[in-house]
Amino acid sequence: MQHQIPVSDLGPLGPVMAEAVQKCVHCGFCLPACPTYQVLGEEMDSPRGRVFLMKEVLEGRVALDEALPYVDRCLGCVGCVPACPSGVGYGELLTAFRAHAEPLRARNVAERWFRWLILATLPYPWRFRWAIRMGRWGKALSGWLPRRMAVLWELLPERLPRAARLPAIVPAEPPRRARVALLVGCAQRVLAPEIHESAIRVLTRNGADVLIPPQGCCGALAAHAGVLPLARRLAVRNIKSFPLDVDAVITTAAGCGSGMHEYGLWLRGHEYEQAAVDLARKTCDISVFLDRLGWRQPPPPLPRPVRVAYHDACHLAHAQNVRQEPRRLLRAIPNVTLLDVPDGEFCCGSAGTYNMEQPEIAQHLGRQKAAAIRRTGAECVVTGNIGCMVQLARFLAEPPAIPVLHTITLIDAAYQEKLLW
Repeated sequence: MQHQIPVSDLGPLGPVMAEAVQKCVHCGFCLPACPTYQVLGEEMDSPRGRVFLMKEVLEGRVALDEALPYVDRCLGCVGCVPACPSGVGYGELLTAFRAHAEPLRARNVAERWFRWLILATLPYPWRFRWAIRMGRWGKALSGWLPRRMAVLWELLPERLPRAARLPAIVPAEPPRRARVALLVGCAQRVLAPEIHESAIRVLTRNGADVLIPPQGCCGALAAHAGVLPLARRLAVRNIKSFPLDVDAVITTAAGCGSGMHEYGLWLRGHEYEQAAVDLARKTCDISVFLDRLGWRQPPPPLPRPVRVAYHDACHLAHAQNVRQEPRRLLRAIPNVTLLDVPDGEFCCGSAGTYNMEQPEIAQHLGRQKAAAIRRTGAECVVTGNIGCMVQLARFLAEPPAIPVLHTITLIDAAYQEKLLW
């Protein structure tokens, strides 16, 4: 698409946005792949429409406030990227545009307070744990709150698992075959610390030393919200902390892995740009690493045959092109019949903070995904992202409830020869 974007006026991310716009040929292949277009049926709520709107804003032809409602409704699932024959870097364009727009947009007091609450709690485990505990006291008042605030209370878990204390290093069961560093992040550390415990047990059982350096949130929540200064600070902290003399930096959450692969984008033109690129190259999802490493000892059978549905997290399947690795690992477990979810390429509606900021669309997509999972006849569903797990568990809780597990948790259960439900 031809454009007149003033690239030199837009800083280090200007060329990124201009390149993505230029590659778009308005072919429309992205439309069937876009969940919001399927739900809303509006051209401007499609990737093609949003690319055009962002171009027009950057050229000064359309007011920012006119375009933002459509850009805000984008999940950022990047389901359009594998569908695009022209190689449009839509994810990079969206991240860069939101970072450009956020300081310029007008938000009312309620919106500013709501976003501050999210970004001041979720990326910080101890604050997040405290906020959940305090939030329980106000859950009874959720019916009196504005819809957006009430959603926060609806998403609060009924119980919190104990906080896990992880050592700095867990040695491999001999013989040692690899040495890795593990990202434990933020929200997952609070909501499902057992995922990290399972990851450590499976990695060490298969011959990998596991390092857990001091660290924090990967920054993905802030970057996707357009708050790039915060995302950069969190990224730099991890860049300084994670060693590169390891075989891999392991992530167990699709959103975190995708975010760390974007570190080079976030820090474009920054003194840590090259270090960001180097860390991104070392980073991979745990399923990718285990698939590449191979089993030292394959998992034993589950206690009985189980029908398992696999849900493709968007930021694994679309953003990182990780589809077959987790499936190969799960099929290696005797007594597992692995099932694909109909229309599995569509987002479940979690999308970082989307289910809090756009609750109506998120709930529509969540119900749609839950219905598709039920049609498989699965006894449980597994996925590789904590946000998807929370969203799916919410809509699969109605009887007959279907348990939601992380991929690595089911593998760990097989090693322990037990079921978790």
